[in-house]
Amino acid sequence: MSTPKTPVVEAGAGAAAGAVPTEHADALAEAFAAEYSVRPVPAAGPVDTTAICNTPAALGELDELWHAVVLETRTRGNDIHLPISLAFAERLCRAYPEADAELVRVSTLLHDTGWAHVDESRIISEGFSGDWRKAAIRYEHEQQGCDVARRVLPGLGYSPEFVASVCEIIDGHDTRQVARSLEDALMRDADRLWRFDRAGIALASSWFAMDPATYTDRLAAEIVPELITQAAVDMATADLNRSNALLKTAVIR
Repeated sequence: MSTPKTPVVEAGAGAAAGAVPTEHADALAEAFAAEYSVRPVPAAGPVDTTAICNTPAALGELDELWHAVVLETRTRGNDIHLPISLAFAERLCRAYPEADAELVRVSTLLHDTGWAHVDESRIISEGFSGDWRKAAIRYEHEQQGCDVARRVLPGLGYSPEFVASVCEIIDGHDTRQVARSLEDALMRDADRLWRFDRAGIALASSWFAMDPATYTDRLAAEIVPELITQAAVDMATADLNRSNALLKTAVIR
C-alpha cells in the first residue's frame, strides 16, 4: 500500500477532519509532478484499448463494498458511471503496476457516491452548467463522498490510514486541478475515461444538454488534454474513434 496521507481540502471547500494546510497539499502535487515530469505519463505495463465491455472489473473482489453503497449508486447514473470507471481503473493499474491498485480501485468505486447525499434538484442545474468545476455542489459531493468512505470502509476491514488515503483522492477529484500522487492521477483518468464509451456519451451528453456530436467534440478538445497518463490518452482516443463511428457524429450534427 502506498504511504498514507491525511485528507486534504482546497480553499473554499468544507474543512475535513485532519485536513492539512493548502501549502502542504501543493507540495504533494509538486512532488508528484517532479517524479512524473513526462506528460502524459508513459505506461510501464500493457495498455488495453479494446472496448471496455470486453474487460469488466474483476468479479467478486469488491462485492462487499458494492453492497455497502447500493443506495449511493442510484443517483446521477452512478450505477452506470461507477462500474465503467472501475473497469477503466483496473486497466490503468495494469498499465502502471507501480501504483497501489487497491487504493485506485476503492477510490474509483467510491469517488462519486457523495452525489446521493446532496440536493438532487441542484445536481444538473449547478453541477453541469457554467463554471461547473467551481460549483458549490461539486465541493459538497466530494465531502459527502469522503463521509461515505469513512462510514463503510472501516467495517470492511480497511485501516484508518487506507481510509484517509481514499478520502484524500476523493476530496478534490473534480475541483482540484492537479493530482497529488500516481493513484490520484489514475483515479482521475478513470473518472474521465468512462465518458468516451458509448454509455458515457449517452448519459453525460444529456447532463450537459448537448447532442452526441457536440459532446464528442468537447471530449476531444477539452477532456483528452486533461488526461494525465499516456495509457488513458490511448484508451480515450480509441474509444472516441469507435463512438464517433457508431453514433455517426460526422453526419448527425
